Amino acid sequence: MCCSGFLKIMMFVFNGGIFLAGAAILGVGIWVKVDSNSLFGLLDNVDNVPPELSQLVYVSYLLIGVGAVLLIIGFLGCCGAMRESRCMLLTFFCIVLIIFLVEVAGAVVLLVFRNVAEDLLKGLEKDVRRSIRKEYGDKEGLTSLWNTTMEQFKCCGYNNYTDFNGSPFNLKDGKNLYPTMCCNSTNINTCSENMANTSNVEGCFSKLLDWIQSNATIIAAVALGIVALEIAAMVVSMVLYKNIGSKA
Repeated sequence: MCCSGFLKIMMFVFNGGIFLAGAAILGVGIWVKVDSNSLFGLLDNVDNVPPELSQLVYVSYLLIGVGAVLLIIGFLGCCGAMRESRCMLLTFFCIVLIIFLVEVAGAVVLLVFRNVAEDLLKGLEKDVRRSIRKEYGDKEGLTSLWNTTMEQFKCCGYNNYTDFNGSPFNLKDGKNLYPTMCCNSTNINTCSENMANTSNVEGCFSKLLDWIQSNATIIAAVALGIVALEIAAMVVSMVLYKNIGSKA
């Protein structure tokens, strides 16, 4: 009885961790989904986007799905332990095992993508710069998206301010101006070529690459923690399943 009670407590601990992790992943997924200002929105305005990179816009759905499933199995594990239901415990084990296998596969894909992200983004350079020089300052949608992106990530253009050379914004009224985000000075209304050159604001390419790599590391670390909890939960659930069968 003492051992059984301890195992039930352990199930609460493991499944509580899984439940909280699921809630966190679900929250991140929802945030990514509703964040219309994400840098990935720029892909909609670029031709010849590599299929591997364009699929990133669907990552929010994956996070939401995984988070929701983790919430369900956390709840299922607690109920199965409390009610001593072999059916619920077996269902819990099977679901956790499936999620475990999916997460392992996902982790491999994530690590592989992190290594090729720079090459994929670098391959977009010509198309992105072409779209900037053709449409920035002319098409409101692309202009607004770039402005929001540069404000949020404190960056300028794809590589630097020269990406705006020859753009409708740059050539407007013959003033040779650049987005104010390309200048470090605060409270300015105009950004000249000299000011942009002096400010030397980092391009959004490097900022995006850093964002992908840093978030990939965080997600991988969280996934490892979840995997450890899942393995422990599966072991405990099977021990409880066997004990309940012995009492019957």
